[in-house]
Amino acid sequence: MATSSRVPGYRLPVNPENNQGKLSRGFVTPTQDQIPQVHCVPARRVLPIIFIPGIMGSNLRLIADRQDRLGLESNIAWRPDNSSVTIGQYNDKPHERQLRLDPDATEVDSYDPKNNPTGNLSESADQRNKNVIYAGGYRGWGRSDGPLLQSDPPGVKNRRTQNQKARERGWGEIFYGSYESILTICESKLNSAFTDGIMDLYLKRNIEGVSPSKWNAHPEPSMTPLDEIAMRSAVKGCWFPVHAMGYNWLRSNAESGVVLAGRITELINRYIDEGFECEKVVLVTHSMGGLVARAIIHPEIGKMAEKVLGVVHGVMPAMGAGAAYKRMRCGVEGSYTGVSAEITAGVLGDNAADVTAVLANSQGALELLPSQFYGSHWLELKRDGAIVKSWPERCPYEEIYKVRGKWFSLLREQWINPAGAKGGGILRASKLLDEAKKFHEKINDTYHDQSYAHYGADINRKAWHKVVWEISGNGKLKEPDSLKTVSDNRKGTLQVMESQSEKGDRVTWSYGLNMLDAAEPGDETVPLYSADAQLRSGKFKGLFRQVGYEHQASYSNPVVLASTIFVLFKIISTMKWSKT
Repeated sequence: MATSSRVPGYRLPVNPENNQGKLSRGFVTPTQDQIPQVHCVPARRVLPIIFIPGIMGSNLRLIADRQDRLGLESNIAWRPDNSSVTIGQYNDKPHERQLRLDPDATEVDSYDPKNNPTGNLSESADQRNKNVIYAGGYRGWGRSDGPLLQSDPPGVKNRRTQNQKARERGWGEIFYGSYESILTICESKLNSAFTDGIMDLYLKRNIEGVSPSKWNAHPEPSMTPLDEIAMRSAVKGCWFPVHAMGYNWLRSNAESGVVLAGRITELINRYIDEGFECEKVVLVTHSMGGLVARAIIHPEIGKMAEKVLGVVHGVMPAMGAGAAYKRMRCGVEGSYTGVSAEITAGVLGDNAADVTAVLANSQGALELLPSQFYGSHWLELKRDGAIVKSWPERCPYEEIYKVRGKWFSLLREQWINPAGAKGGGILRASKLLDEAKKFHEKINDTYHDQSYAHYGADINRKAWHKVVWEISGNGKLKEPDSLKTVSDNRKGTLQVMESQSEKGDRVTWSYGLNMLDAAEPGDETVPLYSADAQLRSGKFKGLFRQVGYEHQASYSNPVVLASTIFVLFKIISTMKWSKT
């Protein structure tokens, strides 16, 4: 927003969320007081920025029946900001993890102070969301100048604080400890880019005139720096309220796309009902959130392309990631440097049995596996550094994920349904995989016409493009596919055996198998190879191949924040309003 906060007189407070600032409150003064009272009508246009988090980036709560069944005081299923609850989940058994992170028994833990669905009568909605505190401020602005995160003036009925307004915008639905920086900088800098005609100092130093190459922009397609004139024009007469929309990441990304498309429609209509002009939104995504955004704009899923002005994709596994296979076979590694590394390993599990109990029953999680477009031969068996065998030839679903009883299969059947859920097990998991394949086929070519992306290309942040099993032992290894599993420590070490016929006798050979560490550049989760599918698509307005951050912590990195603000200015500068 670009305007001046200086007015010739007393600036009267207005409430822009009712009657679009058409009403203000004056006051009586002595006759000697000749200073005018000024009714300032805020800008009418609103272009919401909507942040969509990644997997495990949305907070989930249990439905009442499941909370009762588990005998829990709190209905929190997943809320990493609440360590007092989360740490207590570290020692859960596989069946407890399955029941707590069940796509059919969970929902987004949204902020609702009126109905207070915390599952705990002693805990208010504000207490649950107490970590959501907006400290960004707005340079030069007083209260109630626009749809901003500022406390209502004293005396207003049902007065809300700026933090409560942030929670109402969905900031409490997501992993705030991980995403606070991107929410705050977008809210602050876009809505106070210019004050009294002077550009915000951060924008002046870090955005204006800066070559995109400073943020590791790929040379094709080329992007030109922003000048002050373009930046001033982009924000003139418009507000950019930042919202967050969580989703149930255990369920399909297509379903999440439909749900969020409905929420976006409701949001646009709400601003219109309040007297604003609101025609489109901008989506900023993290990881799996990028798949949800592609579902939102898909003509057969969310059907919202015309209402989305542009999309910023952050660290998206465009074709899936080998880490998804690795973690279901070996558990979540807790040693990487991400914001939620220890938490994720503790809650999902640091071994295959714990992780499988959750992710094998989650279509959303299965949609992060390498898709049929990821390519062939990414799962390798090596001996003394040489490839002995690799999979898949064509289809990972049929050759790896749904294969039963093979040592390299994605799923160990005894780990899928430890809770004994009705209809659970390998057949249900296979149906979810079939649906994941259909989803991948649908969205493969789906990108918004005005898309930008940033992702990790760091050789020091290795990720699994190829997933490699190393075999040791002295046998002749004639049939790698048919090795029989003798033992599995659930963390990437197997003992297998092979029976061979030699001169009429059966000879048995024993081998050891170990999952090798990640070896390709990326961000410790998404390999550069998969993220680069966005570059290869030729459908992006600009891409940044960056270094220096881990996957979950990407939006805490200064380079990511600056490049995101840069492309948001690029996107909003293209807005054509129906009313001039």
